[in-house]
Amino acid sequence: MRKTWKKLAAMAVTASMVICGGAMGVSAATEEEPEKVTVNVAYMPDYASLNGLISAIELGYFDDENIDVQLTEFSDGPTIIQAMESGSIDVGYIGQGAHKLCINGKADIFALAHVSNGDAVIGSKEKGTDTIEGLKGKTIAYSSGTSSEDILNKTLAKGGMTMDDITAMDMDATNIVTAMLSGSVDACATWVPNSLKVLEELGDDGVQLADNKTFIDDTVSLASWICMPKYAEENRDVLVRFTRALFKAMDYAAADHQEDTAALIAKQIAGDQDTVYDQRGDAEWLTGKEVSEGAADGTVEGYYELQKENFIEAGAVEVDPPVSDYVLLDVMKEAGEY
Repeated sequence: MRKTWKKLAAMAVTASMVICGGAMGVSAATEEEPEKVTVNVAYMPDYASLNGLISAIELGYFDDENIDVQLTEFSDGPTIIQAMESGSIDVGYIGQGAHKLCINGKADIFALAHVSNGDAVIGSKEKGTDTIEGLKGKTIAYSSGTSSEDILNKTLAKGGMTMDDITAMDMDATNIVTAMLSGSVDACATWVPNSLKVLEELGDDGVQLADNKTFIDDTVSLASWICMPKYAEENRDVLVRFTRALFKAMDYAAADHQEDTAALIAKQIAGDQDTVYDQRGDAEWLTGKEVSEGAADGTVEGYYELQKENFIEAGAVEVDPPVSDYVLLDVMKEAGEY
């Protein structure tokens, strides 16, 4: 565990007193400690959302930044953004689909979390949806505005179809699982851990028709940490400190500590550790250093540019702002200086 700011400040006090004498040394040291802040954080109950966040809490990285983290669980990105708009949440994690709202100016992205492979379209042999072509004319459960809708549209396009070629049933993540397992829909589009649960429960009848890697040659699926533009404007230093803590935890989680990380996440969500651990293959788990260096050399901006182009091509967004308008690359770059 890293030394806390209080310990660092105490060390600085000692050094300053030796060099400069009592009062001046204490004053200089006090300036080194950042202001204590509380950050209300929205997350989703899965490995992808929590792998950096929960490690940063448990390893003391937020303590190092003098940040008190208050957690609230949500089921999807659009709901998180609504909570931000109401003022109850300061920062939050979103999957691919909710990035459309960021492009449209609803929120700012201050940290890339990972390149995702956690979304999937799942069919059923019994229902005749065990191929992409078999989706035509069928009833498919999805959640609008989320990565579920995004992966469904891509899968349909791969089969030469659009949403007009299916009966699309819009529902929340939990109801998607229930509908698929009860047989009231013929296929579904969802994300982990729900996709894993559906495949496990369906057994031999379940068929994964597509995931994010299916479209890796011409698209990218991202997960990010976001906040309201006003919050970013007024709290840039807090975002840098928060991101620095996240980046250190991402380094830890990516350095062969996935089993330990899964245990921490399972405890947070009161879930099964093995089930959480099974989700570790659902993304390319970037280190904080990789994200920071990617923000500096253009790699991260390229990811978001490709994402935006895909949304525009799909008709999901009708604006084309520069990535720098809604992605705070400077925060990622500065946060990586540790």
